[in-house]
Formats: sequence, structure tokens, C-alpha cells
Amino acid sequence: MAENAHRLEREARQNENQYEHRSDSPRPERHRDRRLLETTDVVVRARNLPDLFKELAPRVLNLTGCDFLKFSQHDPSQNCMVTHYWKRNQESGQCDAFAVDECVSGWVWMHQAVVTIPDVEKEKRFPLCMQELRKHGVRSYSMLPLSTSERHFGALGLGKSVPEILDSEDLEFFHRVAFMVSLALENQQAHRAGEEQRERLQGLVTIGRDLGSTLDLEVMTTNILSNLRGVTHHDHAALMLLEEDGKILRRYAMDSPPWEAYRNQDERLPLKEALSARAIETRSVVFWSAEDLSKLETPLGTALRASGIQSLINVPLLAGGQVWGSLNLGSMQKDAFSAPDADYLQQVANLIAAAIRNAHAYREVAQLKDRLAGEKRYLESEIRSEMRWDEIVGSSPALKRVLDYASIVATTDSTVLITGETGTGKERVARAIHGMSRRKDRSFIKLNCAAIPTGLLESELFGHEKGAFTGAVSQKIGRLELADKGTLFLDEIGEIALELQPKLLRVLQDQEFERLGGTRTIRVDTRVIAATNRDLARAVEEKEFRSDLFYRLHVFPLHLPALRDRREDIPMLVRHFVEKSGARLGRRIESVPDEALEAMRQWSWPGNIRELENFIERSVILSEGNVLRSPLAELRHEIARQRTGSEGTLQDREREHIIEVLRQTRGVLSGPRGAAARLGLKRTTLQYKLQKLGISRTEYLD
Repeated sequence: MAENAHRLEREARQNENQYEHRSDSPRPERHRDRRLLETTDVVVRARNLPDLFKELAPRVLNLTGCDFLKFSQHDPSQNCMVTHYWKRNQESGQCDAFAVDECVSGWVWMHQAVVTIPDVEKEKRFPLCMQELRKHGVRSYSMLPLSTSERHFGALGLGKSVPEILDSEDLEFFHRVAFMVSLALENQQAHRAGEEQRERLQGLVTIGRDLGSTLDLEVMTTNILSNLRGVTHHDHAALMLLEEDGKILRRYAMDSPPWEAYRNQDERLPLKEALSARAIETRSVVFWSAEDLSKLETPLGTALRASGIQSLINVPLLAGGQVWGSLNLGSMQKDAFSAPDADYLQQVANLIAAAIRNAHAYREVAQLKDRLAGEKRYLESEIRSEMRWDEIVGSSPALKRVLDYASIVATTDSTVLITGETGTGKERVARAIHGMSRRKDRSFIKLNCAAIPTGLLESELFGHEKGAFTGAVSQKIGRLELADKGTLFLDEIGEIALELQPKLLRVLQDQEFERLGGTRTIRVDTRVIAATNRDLARAVEEKEFRSDLFYRLHVFPLHLPALRDRREDIPMLVRHFVEKSGARLGRRIESVPDEALEAMRQWSWPGNIRELENFIERSVILSEGNVLRSPLAELRHEIARQRTGSEGTLQDREREHIIEVLRQTRGVLSGPRGAAARLGLKRTTLQYKLQKLGISRTEYLD
């Protein structure tokens, strides 16, 4: 091979020397210049290469007396020579492409030297080329390089059907034609580069305009890839954005056929497992070849390679000194992306990043605005209801035990399940836990699951997107988002519908959800405190409540005792409610009769503290002076009805009978018409039973 190269070089020098020293041109100089001007005019007027050679080939063939014209251009993507030919009989076509080191045109392009072959039949070099020339009837052949001072394009060849060498005038003319063709190629490449640059600049303008037309992140990312296809050549595009403090990459948009490479891939993946991790970490463009992808021991790398991707480029999204994600383009051609492509794509990526930053800022402002509006409504509601979380009244051991446990769990973020009968103060305890936690400066959001219809409960809890259902005219932030960084109190959790329980379970497990009608996953940092007066364990057994949700809620259970189990707290609660109701109703109550307190201690209070508070408010309304006047007859009637309505023990029946006899005798114990005589007891025995059974005067005297 090296010997052939040296031989061609020696022949090229000899031919050039012969050309320079010959001066016996048989044709007139003026005629040669006229032909050259005509040829120049053809080159100038040609709009493209096909048009150029369509007009140029017949002229060159006629003026040189040749029969065959061959144009070979170097293809850098495959390192071969792409060739077209023209004949005197107007036949034209494309020859087979040859590798650079296998053909004459490749040697001429590589060495930038002239080659002449006097007789093709005797030429032993480049057998495939010679075979092709013989097929077209060529016996002698000359080839010149197509080059300018800046670029080397290929080679131009002339052939004759007889074995001879071009004379000096024809060779000189051929040299000048080759040079003019080279200039035409250079001009066309410059024009093509200018057009491409103009299209890319226009593309930047279009992308910038579209990015500024919306602040909706999902709409924006889809439009980005649609516009990008018009300004850069690729077969696949994906836009990945960072989430969760830069630890997770989420695919927001993709423009490609539904390749298996992405069909089976999650939309969210850890940054360290992403192909674009290096581009994001180094903040620079990263190129991938097919060989690079094949070396990756990841499912995505293997799938991309199997789908036909030959080259890939990762471009970081940079704005405001921060990386927002990556723009990833793939092509089924080798070396599809060049350094100029990388520079251009980085400009596109910077525009995208700036728009994404603005969209994020807009979303955060909008969410903050909605959240502040929601918190304002809640605060106004709380002020109107005059509820204070720190008003937990009582000193009984049962209550103290609950508050001790509450103070322990308050310092954690664990889920708390508060159980107890209605009216026992579950919400107050929940507020106390929030007030003692690290979240006390953030929102305490409550939701009564029994007070909202099932159809609206999902929207109230998770929020909804505009158009999610009839009447959803705008986006709504749910209670979960309002409680972000704070506490969400779910009262009557046992009433939540079965179909909503899996979604609530996901929040407890992963702290994430989607709004109703939305596709974007929202992550929150919300502590959940739930309350119920139902037996959830029995509800699980009866398939009315999911067992997995029950166990997620049952992390730290707190059971509030009924008021009848903490009767010693009743006097303290009575005085508290008397003061509270008196202040609201404009009454000044200074004392509560012992008989009234004793009667209240005897009642079982099925409505618990709420019932007691209502009874005290009714008593304050009925009081005319500064002494509480309670409707004891009403209370005694309720006590009697409760006891009559139950079978009770023998002691209960004895107690009820004694009270009834005392009412008939109006409290008289002794004498022939006294209670002792009617009961057949001694007065001292009756007094002993009254003490033993805890019967007070308030139970038989109005």
C-alpha cells in the first residue's frame, strides 16, 4: 500500500511538471478564456449541486473531448467516497461507495495530488475502481482534488474511451473547473451553515416565546420537546427534572416512539442511577456512543442500545447558579452530535431552565397564596369558635395518665390514634399534642370525616385540579397540603369510605399523593393525628375498615376515659363551664350548691364533657342570682329512667325503692308515716342504708 502511494505521488509530480513546461497549446488563448467564462457563469448560476453538474457535465465533456465525468465527495460519517457520474450520451447515476483507501478518488482526496491513468486495462492498482471504469467504457482516466485553502471536499475525474492522456490545455481547463467547483461547494456549505444557524436562532426565538406563554410546568415541558424537533435532528428526546432536594430525577416529557427502553422504566429514579447524573453533577454536556451504552450495566443502558440508539447527549439545565435537570437527546446515527450541536443545545437548555425556574417560583407562590388563604379561613374559624387547645381541665389519675402519654408522643412525628366516647375531648388532646410538638408554629388543620359527603371528602382531603369534575372551575389545595410541615387532625376516621382508605394509607406510608384529576405526585411532611369513637378493631373484623390502614393508624393509641370514669373531675369542670358560660351570657355566678354538684356526680353523662357543658350553660340561663340554679328534676328523671331501663343489681333495685319511698314521704324518715315505717326498718337502719347506698337529699327532694 505504501509503495503504491509513493508511486502515485511520483507520477503526480511528473504529470504536474509536464503540465507546467508545455507551451505548445494548439487552441487559441481567447477561445480557452471564453470557455472558462462560460463555465464560471454556470457555476455562479447553479442553485445546488445537482443543477450545477447537470449543466456543467455536458460542457466539460464536449470541451475536453472526454466521454466520462466523475464527481466524488468525502462522507466523514462513514469515511468513504460517495460518487456520481455523467456520460456524453447523457447517462448519469451513482456509483458504489468505496472506502477512502480502496479507490482513486480517496487517494486523491487524502494526498491532494493529481492522478493520471493512461490505460485502465494495464492499471493494476485499485482493482474495484478499475473494474467500474471498464464497465462504463473508460480506457484512460485523470482525477484532480476538489479543494480550497480552507476545505478538502473530494475529487473530480475525467475519462476517455481511448487510452491517452489529457493535453496541457484540457488539463489546465480541468484544473480551473475543479477549483471553481470547489468554490461552489464551499459557498454552498457556507450557505447551508448560515441557513442552519438562522434556523437555530429562529428556533431559540420560538422556544423562548413558547416558554414565556405559559407557567404551567406540564404544558411547558411538552411544548419544549415539540419545538426542539424543528431545530435539531434527533430520534429521541426526554426532559428530566430534579426533585426532592436533587436526589430524584423525574421524567416530565418524552418525544420518541414508545420504545421498550422507557416503556418499562419508572418516571422517577434516583439521581445516582440516571444516565444524565454525570452531566448534572459536572454541569457540562456529556456524549455517549453506542459502545459507551453497551458498557453500562443498567437496564436503561441495555434497553437504549437494543432500541437502536447509536449516540446520546445529556445537556444540563442551568439557571440561577442551579441545576434543574437535564435535556437528553438520542439518535440512531453514529456521532450524531458535534461540539457546535452541544453549544447550541446548551443555549436551549439554559432557556428551558430559566422557564422552569420561573414556573417553579410561580407554582410556589400560587401554592403559598392558596395555603395562606386556607390557613386564614381556618384561623378565622378557630377564633370564632373560641377554642383553645390548652384548656384541658381535670386532675384525675385517668386523665393525668393520658396527658403523660400525650406529652411523650408529642416530641415525635409518630401517628397517633385517639379513641374514646363522643364528647370526651379528643380534639383538645390532639391540639395539646400539636402544641407540645416541634410543629407547634405551623398549621393545625382538622377535618371531620363524618361531616363531609363521601363524594366530596376526597377533594377536601387531597384537593383537585381544575376540571377534575363538574363544578371544579379552579384548582383547590387539599387539607393535606395545607397541613404541610404541620399537623392534620382527622376526626371520626372510622367513617372514611373504603375506596378512599388506600389513598390515605399511601399518605401515611410514603407522604405523597395526587390531587383529584391530577397526575403530578405531591410530597408533604404532615403529621397525622386521627380520632374515632368507633371500635376500629371490630370494624376491621366486619370488613368495614382496612386492616393495613388500621395498623398504620394504631402506632400510638390514646384512649380518653369517659366522664363517668373520672367523676372526681366533675366539680372542677362545673366551675370552669360556669365561669365560661357566665362570661358569654353576661351572668355572674359565684357559687354552686353542693346538692347540685352531688347530683351531677351521680349522673353517668353518656354525652360526656360536651353534655356537661351544655347542662351547665342551661343552668346559667335559668339562674337569676349569683347562685347556680340547676334543673335537678330533669337530671333526677334521667337518672331514674336510666336505672329503670336497665335490669341492674339487687342493690340498685333496693336503692331505687328507698329513693321512691323517700320522695313519697317528702324526706321524712321517722314516725308512723315516715319512710322507715313504710320500709319496715328502724330509723337508724335506714340512715345506715342511705349512707351505704350513697343516697343524698338531692335525689328525693326538689
